[in-house]
Amino acid sequence: MSSHAMMRMIFLVVFLGWLTIWVMLPTKLYKYTWRPKLDSKLNSTYYAAQGTNLLLFSFPMMFIAAFGCAYLHFQKKSRASNSKSSGAVAFLKRPVLVMAPLGIVSALDLIFSAMFVALMIWSLANYLYVSFGHLHMDGVGEKIWQAKFRSVSLRLGYIGNICWAFLFFPVTRASSLLPLVGLTSESSIKYHIWLGHVSNILFVAHTIGFIIYWAMTDQMAEMIEWSRTYVSNVAGVIAIVIAIPMWVTSMPRFRRKMFEVFFYTHHLYLVYIVFYVLHVGDTYFCMILPGIFLFLIDRFLRFLQSRHRARLLSARVLPCGVVELNFCKAPGLYYNPTSVLFVNVPRISKLQWHPFTIASNCNTEQDKLSVIIKSEGSWSQKLYQEISSSNLDHLEISTEGPYGPLSDHFLRHESLVLVCGGSGITPFISIIQEIIFQSQKPDFKVPRVVMICAFKHSADLAMLDLLLPISGTPAQICQLQLQIEAYITSEKDQPNADTHEPLQTIWFKPSPLDSPISATLGPNNWLWLGAVISSSFIMFLLLLSIVTGYYIYPIDHNTEKIYHFSYRALWDMFLVCACIFVVSSLVFLWRKKQNAWEINQIQNTEVPTPTTSPGSWFCGADRELESLPHQSLVQATKKYCSTLKNQT
Repeated sequence: MSSHAMMRMIFLVVFLGWLTIWVMLPTKLYKYTWRPKLDSKLNSTYYAAQGTNLLLFSFPMMFIAAFGCAYLHFQKKSRASNSKSSGAVAFLKRPVLVMAPLGIVSALDLIFSAMFVALMIWSLANYLYVSFGHLHMDGVGEKIWQAKFRSVSLRLGYIGNICWAFLFFPVTRASSLLPLVGLTSESSIKYHIWLGHVSNILFVAHTIGFIIYWAMTDQMAEMIEWSRTYVSNVAGVIAIVIAIPMWVTSMPRFRRKMFEVFFYTHHLYLVYIVFYVLHVGDTYFCMILPGIFLFLIDRFLRFLQSRHRARLLSARVLPCGVVELNFCKAPGLYYNPTSVLFVNVPRISKLQWHPFTIASNCNTEQDKLSVIIKSEGSWSQKLYQEISSSNLDHLEISTEGPYGPLSDHFLRHESLVLVCGGSGITPFISIIQEIIFQSQKPDFKVPRVVMICAFKHSADLAMLDLLLPISGTPAQICQLQLQIEAYITSEKDQPNADTHEPLQTIWFKPSPLDSPISATLGPNNWLWLGAVISSSFIMFLLLLSIVTGYYIYPIDHNTEKIYHFSYRALWDMFLVCACIFVVSSLVFLWRKKQNAWEINQIQNTEVPTPTTSPGSWFCGADRELESLPHQSLVQATKKYCSTLKNQT
């Protein structure tokens, strides 16, 4: 058995053990036999009641996340094995269901969903079975059916906690867990949506159930109680009040029509997490800690990266309302085709970040990165107008990413059929450029490529000009078995190639405050990300033991007072944030210092003064770069016109 297979086996065993704990958690065996024995051995002076949950629920996933980074680092060096692992789950990723509002659902999605639904049903049934068998009567005069009603409402909240244990894994963009099962953050975002809907349904039912129970038993004052020794009810009420607008604005119809409202409202998640943890307490917080811990690491590292201004070299403006932004990047930055880069232009909006598919290829463009933006929305229209209509010599832009798949799974096929519409051609540009690069290898079998494009207007054909890299050789694309068919859906007449308008190239002056897009921590630095995860978690455990053992424990056992229930949760949240902040900042600054010499070399490179055309800067030819793609691609493109645009 190879070392890679051995590590995957270890991860599988640990993960299955973690799932087994969740399966056994609501059972009578766990509650009355396993848990008391574990508490007697694990709940020490230094961790109090959190010891058992830290070991059973937090440690396994943090172990997989940390050592998964090492596994992905060594797997990255062996791209052949990476491709095979991608092919092993390719069948499960095939769509088996296309239905609103679920969207495109694969067999893998159905398997994950069925397992999770089974876990929730099993947990609820066992929780109710155990609680009804030992029913706790709360107060004098409470009837049995009222106690059962309260028990059901409470257990619905417990099931919502299970959703929260998984909720943040899909939205951790630079995750080391998702690649281990062949997923990316982009492809698994639907899991976050589904879990969010289910958890909100459960929490709303949990809240309404308790309000009804308090009304029936004349205990409405409990709704605003902030207990010193137990769960804070008012914190739960505040949490659900914050959750409802987040949930409503995330509905598909609302999100599509008023995306900015959804986007800004969703940033209330920080406040939501705080009051949620204050409500459930520190013990339950340890059960859902891994997802939140890894998400906060990822979010803070993304924040650090987004503070740097990217060096924009040039922009190619097409007459069809499309602009290609060409950035300078560090040669060590690696990404696969179809990766995504988030872009922020403070000149237009300081808060809006928009994802765009990267059109360039890191193998053919080792020091440049390009994204293509179609002017359709208000933000992209303003950007197109700024670049095309004004005399800009510099544009301040911040970036975050790139994020994308770990393997070139499309290279396994003998033939490819690429179907796109309009600006959807962007991911296929990076795929074709990767095939161009791979075709230069002697043992690579070049696949036959058929690309079918649909455009509204003949002017949109100019996007085909972007198939060539800005620093590539036009003759390279002729070596491919490439057939392009373009369909014009809003014009009756056959487009005339003589009316093709050349694209315009705009060059920007470098600024000393700008820097090339460089690899932070994540897919390009798995080992460093693993160091951040492990170091910050170990630091959290050490500081938590010190605070609990030398501050909280003496108050609980040496005085008549009991340490405030909510303060324990506040300590946990503070220590998590502090450890992530310190470790991530130090490692990020260290990595930045290590890459400084490489970045300085790029920044100190003098851009030559053009004597003929901007195209000769890269190609070394005294001819316009803009004309080359037109001569090599448009002539080889079969063009069709159709007035049936509603059917295309």
